[in-house]
Amino acid sequence: MAELDDIDRKILNRIQSDFPITTQPYQDIATELDLTEELVLKRIRQMMSNGTIRRIGGNFVPEKLGFISTLCAAKVPDERIESFSMHVNKYPGVTHNYQRDNDYNIWFTFIAPTMDEIKNKLKAISKETGIKEIINLPATKVFKIKAHFDL
Repeated sequence: MAELDDIDRKILNRIQSDFPITTQPYQDIATELDLTEELVLKRIRQMMSNGTIRRIGGNFVPEKLGFISTLCAAKVPDERIESFSMHVNKYPGVTHNYQRDNDYNIWFTFIAPTMDEIKNKLKAISKETGIKEIINLPATKVFKIKAHFDL
C-alpha cells in the first residue's frame, strides 16, 4: 500500500463526500485546501494509479431511481472463483463482488429495473458458469449510513 502524506490525506478527506458539482470542481477543492489545482489533480492521478483511489463518481439510491437492489451469495469451488467472479463482473448492474470466508464464498450486489430481471440474470449466470447455488437476498429495509473515513 502506498504511503499517504498530509496532502494526500487532506485531498482524500475532502473528496469522499459532498464532491463539488461545479464547472471546476478540482479548482474549488484546491482553493478550499490552499493548494493548486495542478497539485490536486496530480495527487489524485497518483492515488488512482497506485490503487488508493478506485474510482471517483456519484453514488445513487437505486430505489429513488426506480431500480431494485439485492445481495447475492454463491457457493463456488475454490478453483473456479476467479472465472466465476470475472463472469459475474461482466453483467451491468453488478456493483460489488467479494470473496468471503464462508460456504457461500462469493457475495455480490446486483441492481436492475425489476426483480424479474435480476432473477433472469442470476439464472443466466448459473447456466453459463455451472454454479447452481446462487441465493438472492433482497433487502427488506435499508439502514444506510454515510461512510466517511477521517484520514
